[in-house]
Amino acid sequence: MTIISAIKNKIKTWDEAAETRAEWRKHGEKTVFTNGCFDILHYGHVHYLADAAGLGDRLIIGLNSAGSVSRLKGPHRPINDEFTRQTLLAALGFVDMVVVFEEDTPLKLIELLAPDILVKGGDWTPDKIVGSDIVLAGGGRVLSLPFVEGYSTTNIEQKIKGS
Repeated sequence: MTIISAIKNKIKTWDEAAETRAEWRKHGEKTVFTNGCFDILHYGHVHYLADAAGLGDRLIIGLNSAGSVSRLKGPHRPINDEFTRQTLLAALGFVDMVVVFEEDTPLKLIELLAPDILVKGGDWTPDKIVGSDIVLAGGGRVLSLPFVEGYSTTNIEQKIKGS
């Protein structure tokens, strides 16, 4: 398998994601789930995702679709297309799966995959994290990980615009 095909193999449809998750569960592997737009991948993202990956055996990223990003961030976003965002995330060695969701929240995807650990960035308190009730009801954990100060897509966007 070539490196690029190994990367593409991490990008899953919902059905493929459910099958893969079931296999991991059968083998007793702890699954960590996080989600986001990951529009311009930067150090803050990599640090956060590496921390999330360290909490379990497998890391799944729910990626907002282009339409979802536009609804959440405005008509000027996403900056990078869906394929680019999927591929960049899947290229990270500690990422095991990337799944796109069309909705504004990953609730349906979390219901489908039932991760052991649900993680979001530091601006989310665990009780406000979408899907926390599902994960907690299944005996899992919900965590809010700290951000690395000074790194955000918005900051990068402002730098590019010269603001």
